[in-house]
Amino acid sequence: MRKQFRVAAATSAAVLALAMTACGSGSGGSGESTGITVRGCTPKNSLIPGNTTETCGGNMLEAITSQLIRYNTETSAPEMDIAESIETSDNVHFTVKLKQGYKFHDGTEVKAENFVKAWNYTAAYANGQGGASFMSVFKGADVIGAEGATATEMDGLKVVDDYTFTIETATPVSNLPIRLGYTAFSPLPDSFFADPEAYGKMPVGSGPFKFVSGDNQQYVLEKFADYSGPEAAKVDSITFRVYTDSQAAYNDVVANQLDFTDEIPSSFLVDNQFQSQLGDRSMQRETLRYAGLVFSPNDPQLASNLKLRQAISKSIDRQLVTEQILNGAAKPAHGWAPKTVNGATDTACGEFCDYDPEAAKALYDESGGYSGTLTITVNGDASHRDWAEAVCNSIRGAIGLDCVVVATPNFDEYQKQIKDRTVMGLMRQGWQGDYPSIENFLAPLYQTGGESNWARYSNPEFEALLTQAAAASTEEEANKLYGEAEAKLAADLPTTPLWYPMTSVGWSNRLENVAVNAFGGLDYSAVKVK
Repeated sequence: MRKQFRVAAATSAAVLALAMTACGSGSGGSGESTGITVRGCTPKNSLIPGNTTETCGGNMLEAITSQLIRYNTETSAPEMDIAESIETSDNVHFTVKLKQGYKFHDGTEVKAENFVKAWNYTAAYANGQGGASFMSVFKGADVIGAEGATATEMDGLKVVDDYTFTIETATPVSNLPIRLGYTAFSPLPDSFFADPEAYGKMPVGSGPFKFVSGDNQQYVLEKFADYSGPEAAKVDSITFRVYTDSQAAYNDVVANQLDFTDEIPSSFLVDNQFQSQLGDRSMQRETLRYAGLVFSPNDPQLASNLKLRQAISKSIDRQLVTEQILNGAAKPAHGWAPKTVNGATDTACGEFCDYDPEAAKALYDESGGYSGTLTITVNGDASHRDWAEAVCNSIRGAIGLDCVVVATPNFDEYQKQIKDRTVMGLMRQGWQGDYPSIENFLAPLYQTGGESNWARYSNPEFEALLTQAAAASTEEEANKLYGEAEAKLAADLPTTPLWYPMTSVGWSNRLENVAVNAFGGLDYSAVKVK
């Protein structure tokens, strides 16, 4: 649901052996102490990798943690990081060998048991970790993850020696190596298990930056001098300054009072105002992002009426909104994953993502209509109101249904209302890929019981196709089955795709070598101060 990454799926009898790319290092400018400030937001939970499934905390963990695999900033191509190799002959049994000498920030060495114990902790029901679903692929995760379970170790993970461990999955998983670069799969130091609560306040990772301090106003990271990875940081520190208003962050970047923002207010996308203001201090690139609207399962009128959902979907002029409101900083969606994702075609939604007022009105009349005012709920601490108002206007103009936008104070309150099942009408859905596989845009959002399944969608045929795809022996076969699963979403329409946002960023005149990865995040190791 958020992050950086990934690799091509391994096939049966294949050995994943990815070469690590050598990267240069250096310091900014004259060699004086350098530090940068970036736009941040308040994490939902303490900074435990297995419990952080949202962007606010995830952005910081990207700098603090390292995983078995890292991903090339430009291409997302996988490169070995802590892993020396990951081998499999059947997509069920995997052998992982680690590089020796890789250090945590507390000086202890990263060993095989640090991965196995971390993944067991994340999977165990008693620990209530938000990333537990990512561990569900391992044999035994269903046992220790079951409510009331007393067992704490999965059968599918075994330590062989200090630098080797084995993985057995519950079923064949052709893209397992792809997934293992996600931050939920980070190793945890021995000190974590002695006091998880203390770790959450002062996390200890093995990434290029170590955590120094944090509160609800800012979080400070410093360069880790003994970083063992392939690309050491070029700046001495990163301060994540918390903003509740993207406009304020943008203004500070324009004034060179903030060094980097990963969100440009929608009003400044119009006529490329941000590019005119910032010039070569700005960038846009396609990333692994998806935006849609969930038909609230709490709303009986929408939940029980497919034709009504279809009518609303066809009444949205995606092209107009992306051109006039988002100023081309997004591409209209005709599927549930962008074409930049391996296996995606951007065609599954078909006619129901085509703007057609006459057909929409006919479907709306056939559906029996909607009683009352339709609402679109968004979180008010980001630039969503303008496009949501435009979508409301499009729906109103096409089918005559009154529509208003409701904004929560912040994203935390937005998620709380969704969890409490109080949101009616439509609600904003956004997804940033965890790895570049179509599976990551389907399973977490639409599998029964998934934490991110806000639509509470459940279709046995859909889930059977996901299972078959995961067991496929070739990437081509897997993607065909994922495509069939996506077609089930089109038939049931629990959500409607809107567009694929591009990432628009800006930075101060202090910075150089600014690079944004395919997940929309700043390359913290590459950036320099002039």
